[in-house]
Amino acid sequence: MPPDTGERAAPAAPAPDPHFTALERMYVSAPVNAFYRPQVSVAPREASIEIDLSPEFHHPLGAAHGSIYFKMLDDAAFFAAASLEREVFLLTASFTIHLFRPVSEGVLRAEGRVLHEGRTQYGAASELFDAQGRRIAAGSGVFLRSRTRLADLEAYRSSAGG
Repeated sequence: MPPDTGERAAPAAPAPDPHFTALERMYVSAPVNAFYRPQVSVAPREASIEIDLSPEFHHPLGAAHGSIYFKMLDDAAFFAAASLEREVFLLTASFTIHLFRPVSEGVLRAEGRVLHEGRTQYGAASELFDAQGRRIAAGSGVFLRSRTRLADLEAYRSSAGG
């Protein structure tokens, strides 16, 4: 038996929450994301989205089109809210964005967080950062509970392993 050196193994990381994993896989599998190729991470009350900009996302002046800003901000806020909703799919009811500066290259990162949790709706906000960590846009929205159960969505069920 080897001598006891006093070192202990690091505790095992907790198992990922199946709801968060299902949301992440459902998001990446959405047909629209075949074009954008985003990365997503969902945690309690927060979510992040990353997209590596390429020239195919540019407008005629050579910077990222505003639709990229909107998509990333809405998606990050949406999935922050969805992290709390385990029964039904959410719908974006309204979303407002503010654009602060253009960007043309690098990895963009949107970070979303829940601001309000109600019986029928959630409020969430998000910020978008360029590769240098500068805030380039921000947004906030309201997300309503739909009638569509997550368990009825094939993309969610197959991702949740159920």
